[in-house]
Amino acid sequence: MYYLYGSRPGAPQRLAAIFDSEPQLLSYVRWATLSELDGLRKFEKGSALASYNQFGYSGDPLTDDDPETVDHNPTPSML
Repeated sequence: MYYLYGSRPGAPQRLAAIFDSEPQLLSYVRWATLSELDGLRKFEKGSALASYNQFGYSGDPLTDDDPETVDHNPTPSML
């Protein structure tokens, strides 16, 4: 399981979505990223990262956020 996190400057990261594989997660981030400037990104509206400016991911949970409360393997067709 891979955990996708979103964050904004000055705020802690939050769990945004979970994926079964790292390639799925990275593909989703590539699709969702509209632009990047000075390390801050703009993400596709409606995506799991829409309200964030940065992302990170891990093969292990990094926060106490409940994985049951976020999308599992989201895709662009889910919008």
